[in-house]
Amino acid sequence: MTPLKSRRKIMVVTESQSFFDNVTGILPKSDFFPIFHATSGGDARRKLLELPVDILIVDSPLSDEHGTIFAQSFAASNMGILLLVKADMYDSVACQVEEDGIVTLPKPNSPEMFYTAVRMLSAMTFRLQKLETQNKTLQEKMADIRSVNKAKWVLIENLKMTEADAHRYIEKRAMDARISRKEVAEEIIRSYSD
Repeated sequence: MTPLKSRRKIMVVTESQSFFDNVTGILPKSDFFPIFHATSGGDARRKLLELPVDILIVDSPLSDEHGTIFAQSFAASNMGILLLVKADMYDSVACQVEEDGIVTLPKPNSPEMFYTAVRMLSAMTFRLQKLETQNKTLQEKMADIRSVNKAKWVLIENLKMTEADAHRYIEKRAMDARISRKEVAEEIIRSYSD
C-alpha cells in the first residue's frame, strides 16, 4: 500500500452523482484519497478555501458558471487540473487551456483514459510541488545573502572595514554565537539603524 503522505487529494466538481461515483470507482483509495465532491463552481470555491487538494477534476459545463473559466481561475495554483468537455468542443477548449497547464479530456471517454490522465496529473503535481519547494529554498537563500550583504555594507560604512573583513567578522560572530549568518546580519543592521 502507498504511504498516506503520497496519497493525492482530489476534488471533483460535477452536479452528476453518477459521474462522481464513477470517479471514486476508477481511482484506487490507496493512491487517491480523500475524493471530495462539489456540485457547482461556487460550492467548489467555498470548499477549496478549507480543503487543500492536489487534483481538481471539472466536469463541464457547471450549473452556475462556465467550466473552462472556472478551471482557468485555478491555473496559477499548484493543483493539477483535469477538464472534461463534450467531444465536439474538445479541440477548441484544449487549445484554449493548454497554455494554462490544464489537461483536457473529451466526454465520453474510457475509464483507462481517465485513469491515465489522472495519473499524469498526479506526476505533474508532485513535480510542481518539488519545484515550488526548491524555489522557496532559493528565495530564502537569496534573502539571507541580501541580509548579509546589507550588513557588510553597514560595517564598511560605519566601522570602515573592508568587504573581506566584514565578511570574516559576520562569519566569526555566527560561529562563536552558534547562530546563522542571517541572524548576525540582522543584529548588525538593527544596531546601526536609526
